[in-house]
Amino acid sequence: MQPFRIAVIGCGSMSKAWIEYAQQREDAQIVAMVDIRKESASAMAERYGIQCGIFDDVREAIEQTGANLVFDVTIPESHAAVTTTALELGCDVLGEKPMTTSMEQARRLVQSAERQGRTYAVMQNRRYLSQIRAFRHLVEHAGIGDIGFVNADFFLGPHFGGFRDAMESPLLLDMAIHTFDQARLITGKDPVSVYCHEFNPAGSWYAGNAAAICIFEYADGGVFCYRGSWCAEGAPTSWEAEWRVNGSGGTAIWDGTHAPFAEVLLPAAEQIDGRRFRRVEAELVWDGRSGHAGCLDEMFAALSEGRKPETVCTDNIKSMAMVYGALQSAKEGRKILLSDVV
Repeated sequence: MQPFRIAVIGCGSMSKAWIEYAQQREDAQIVAMVDIRKESASAMAERYGIQCGIFDDVREAIEQTGANLVFDVTIPESHAAVTTTALELGCDVLGEKPMTTSMEQARRLVQSAERQGRTYAVMQNRRYLSQIRAFRHLVEHAGIGDIGFVNADFFLGPHFGGFRDAMESPLLLDMAIHTFDQARLITGKDPVSVYCHEFNPAGSWYAGNAAAICIFEYADGGVFCYRGSWCAEGAPTSWEAEWRVNGSGGTAIWDGTHAPFAEVLLPAAEQIDGRRFRRVEAELVWDGRSGHAGCLDEMFAALSEGRKPETVCTDNIKSMAMVYGALQSAKEGRKILLSDVV
């Protein structure tokens, strides 16, 4: 019997990447497909030629199939209920972001995972790219000095349709967590406060606010500035955002697509003919898989090795706090201390 007996909860289009990944693993077997519309679960199983139980109830699926691992690929509003049930039944959970739709629920999920002694990890696929790993290495080792100012621009105009179009804060709640989480990875720092203004620009097809400007402060006085729009037509940035990290001795740049680089201030004695900086090219040496596969590889490796995944809930809740701190700031029109959020 394969050590990972998987129940896939939520059989919409997002589940395809998760199912295809599981089918590639020799140590994993999908034993249940679960959806509130059983016909969707049945159709997905048929699509991939999977012989498994078909259910519309999470508890029933786990108890009847002996699943020990849950893929939570439901909509955000369902994450808390699905994950809580799975943890209480002794399953580890690998879930889509965001953890939940409130910080109170997120805290309860962390407590539940710790109480049950199970792993709950969250998909943050944008950590798993050779360029972002190289960018983090540049920021840490190229010699740009102490980080003072971090900037990320995210301007895209996807027309998804569906639940995002009706969300109150589609950019901040559904997408910005990726960039916020990337900022934590790149800098190795967690902000202590946030001031945010969110709005819905002219031409937006979203019901809620699809754009935001966030100013996050670090304990050492540094700042992370996020500018984002999910209804920006023309001249799109990368999905990974465009990054500039200014340090006390130089700057690291990544356009989100190509290899990053840094310009580092030369010592005064080496500044010849007006040349004040040396360029440092990134080395793309990370050999992991990209995106979803890379994140899932790390999650499964952690489960097999008995350690915490990189995106375990106890870490991911810090990225969640950035999101909900920004939402609270925008609503109340004031700076929010993230210690009051998390």
